[in-house]
Amino acid sequence: MAEPAVLSLRILAIRYEAETIRSFELVSPDGGLLPSFAPGAHIDLVLPGDLSRSYSLTSDGQQPKSYMIAVNRDASSRGGSAYLCETARVGDIVTVQPPRNNFALEEDADQTVFFAGGIGITPVVSMIRRMEALSKNWRLVYAGRSRQSAAFVEELKRLEAITPGRVLFHFDDEKGAVLPIADLVASSPDDAHLYCCGPAPMIDAFKNAAAARRDKTVHVEHFSVRVEQSTTSFTVVLKRSGKEFLVPAGGTIMDVLQEAGIRVAYSCREGVCGTCETRVVEGIPDHKDNVLSAREQASNKLIMICCSGAKSDRLVLDL
Repeated sequence: MAEPAVLSLRILAIRYEAETIRSFELVSPDGGLLPSFAPGAHIDLVLPGDLSRSYSLTSDGQQPKSYMIAVNRDASSRGGSAYLCETARVGDIVTVQPPRNNFALEEDADQTVFFAGGIGITPVVSMIRRMEALSKNWRLVYAGRSRQSAAFVEELKRLEAITPGRVLFHFDDEKGAVLPIADLVASSPDDAHLYCCGPAPMIDAFKNAAAARRDKTVHVEHFSVRVEQSTTSFTVVLKRSGKEFLVPAGGTIMDVLQEAGIRVAYSCREGVCGTCETRVVEGIPDHKDNVLSAREQASNKLIMICCSGAKSDRLVLDL
């Protein structure tokens, strides 16, 4: 299957959303419709310095005339958020990979509970808008350092006013403590679908609290993780060209291929965005990603080459 063509989009507007958060509206220069997407999807922006970064879409995905993303100016940014929040201007053209979705919404669920932390509200707000349009039952737990640092608060307050009791705000500076996520997960209906997106400590606590629930009802979106390095070396074979390369212990397939001048798609380099997903022809991957489900990992048919290694001596990829 051919990869979808990249898009060249214009920054139509930049808006202030919170202390360190800006939203960007991207449109086609010719005013045409953009590829559609479902709630929870993200796009990859190709930025100066050979950077590629993933950002969740917050806008309506049905026949969209624009894409909306929200970007947090991270103090530890490696260039992505810093460029967008400080250098990018209205009218600039940016290169965008079409939408992908590793955090799909189960629209038929009778009850849905969302847990969002900080900038993790971005994929969740699009899901809430969709559930509201479908008149579905949903609840939101939204945690942040402070009210001033949280995006979309006014919109969520309006939704709460319409149907009280479905939005819980938890701001650390007001509560004097972190979110009691284990208690909130435990009190969620047994048959509800639970979604979580936020900082790593929040996601870890959520996953631990939801461990006894059915896998298909627990959904997580990672922004970043610490990837455990591979401890063994192996040979990676590219089936289409027949080329072979040694991947040393502690290295990655992506690093080796890039050093050899072979271009491969990537974004996060941490196994959370799915951009580098590659089909496995032969061999057993050592999965280290947070994109593939347990069933998909067990099938050994796909691999995220930015972080995963191999349990077999040879790994043949459809490249």
